Amino acid sequence: MKKNLLFSVSMLIASSLLAADASPKDDVTAAATALGNEPNYTWRTTVEVPADAQFKPGPTDGKTEKGGYTTVTVSFNDNTSQAVIKGTNVAVKADAGWQSAAEALADNGPVTFLARMAQNYRTPAVEATTLAGQTKELKAGEKGISGDLTDDGAKSLLTFRRRNTGGGGPTVTNPKGTITFWITDGKLTKYQYHVTGTVSFNGNDRDVDRTTTTEIKDVGTTKIEVPDEAKKKME
Repeated sequence: MKKNLLFSVSMLIASSLLAADASPKDDVTAAATALGNEPNYTWRTTVEVPADAQFKPGPTDGKTEKGGYTTVTVSFNDNTSQAVIKGTNVAVKADAGWQSAAEALADNGPVTFLARMAQNYRTPAVEATTLAGQTKELKAGEKGISGDLTDDGAKSLLTFRRRNTGGGGPTVTNPKGTITFWITDGKLTKYQYHVTGTVSFNGNDRDVDRTTTTEIKDVGTTKIEVPDEAKKKME
């Protein structure tokens, strides 16, 4: 009896110490992990830019199921593009119908960009964990858990994580960024980052001021339907 009581007290003390040592960054990582362990969920990502910005992205809608398919719909003006992802396999919908990643990359048109985006796409659970690791420090407040991004983290977001293939990719000066995460019942429900900086590419400088918000919903109740044509292109 005494041994059981001593063991219970020891476990309680250990749990309390672990909880005390947990940082806001740990809380975000745990919440993102908890979201990723759910069977499925839906999200919408929106981007805010200044009124005079030349490029105004539309919303991105996504659905994912654990160990299964992820679907992404990207909107721009009156046009929508679709991608289906499962593991390393990708299919994208072009004007001529569904294409495999290899077909889209060989197309050398707008669908090529979509295929590359799909190949590098990160679901919110994965992206949030990455973003938390790219912060200088996170602090809990009334409006969520917030902090400043590292310079490298802000640069990555300002260039949409483009890969420099040795041909003179974009360069960024004066990168700055902040981020906030919202957690409910131990799971990530929303995150938002704001980045600014000057992006230079092919001799052209462009000032960027962008706020990106991702909101998560329908956790555990999301249903995904993938067209047979898309599945065939992923075989």
